[in-house]
Amino acid sequence: MPQSRWDRCSRSWYVENSHPAIICPEEWDRVQNEMLRRKATGRHQNSLSPFSAKLICGDCGGYYGSKVWHSNSKYRRTIWQCNGKFKGVEKCRTPHLYEDDIKAMFLKAVSELMIDREALIDDGRVLHTAFTDFNAIDKEVAEITSEIDVLSGLVQKLVDENASTTLDQTEYRSRYDGYIDRYDKAKKRLAALQEQRQLQELKGDILSGFLFELGELYDLPMVFKDETWNALVDHVTVHKGGRVVFTFKNGTEVTEML
Repeated sequence: MPQSRWDRCSRSWYVENSHPAIICPEEWDRVQNEMLRRKATGRHQNSLSPFSAKLICGDCGGYYGSKVWHSNSKYRRTIWQCNGKFKGVEKCRTPHLYEDDIKAMFLKAVSELMIDREALIDDGRVLHTAFTDFNAIDKEVAEITSEIDVLSGLVQKLVDENASTTLDQTEYRSRYDGYIDRYDKAKKRLAALQEQRQLQELKGDILSGFLFELGELYDLPMVFKDETWNALVDHVTVHKGGRVVFTFKNGTEVTEML
C-alpha cells in the first residue's frame, strides 16, 4: 500500500509505491489558500461546518441550514433542512438530513467515484490543461491594450489640435466621440477578458485540488474528513423522496438514497 509523508523542511512529498504525481505540492498550497480566501470573503464565512453553502434544496433551490433538536437532552442531534422549508404557500417537500447520514452517503458516493478513478484523473488532467491555457486570452489582451494606448494618443492629439487651431466643431465632436466609443468598447472587452482569465485560473485551481485529493485516496472504506469533502464536493442537491445527488468538482454526479 502506498505511503506518503510531507517533509516541511524541503517542502516535498515522499511517496513509496505510488502513482505518478498529479498536482505538485506548491499548486496544492495555492488551491488551499484560495479556498481559505474565498471562505473568508464569502457570506458564510462565520460557519464552522463543511456542509454550509453545500446542501441545496431540490424544491426551491435554497440552501440547507443546521438546526439542533432536543438541545437540552441526551437525544440532542444536529439536523440539516431547507432554510425556506416553511416559508411561502408551497412548502418544500425535501427531507431533513442527519449529519451522520450526510457523511455516510458521501463516503458511499466517493467509493463509487473511485471505480473510475484513473479515467477521471486522466480526463481531469486534460480539462486542467484547457483551463490553464491562456495563450489566446493573453494574445487578445496584448492587442486590446495596444489599441487602448493608440486610442488614448489619438484623443489627446485631437484635443491638442482643437486647442491650438480652429477646427470644425461638428467634425471635431464626431471624431472625438468615435474615438471615445472605440476606447470604451476596448476597455469593456479588456475587463471581460481579465475576468475570464481569472475564472479559468480559479477553475483550474479548484480542479487541481480535486485531482490531488482523488489521487491521494487509496483505502476503502474511508473515514470522513472535512478536507476530503471540501476538496471533492461542489454541491449536493437534496430531492423529495430521499434522492440525494452529489455533484463533484469535476462535474461528475453520483446519486444516493436516504
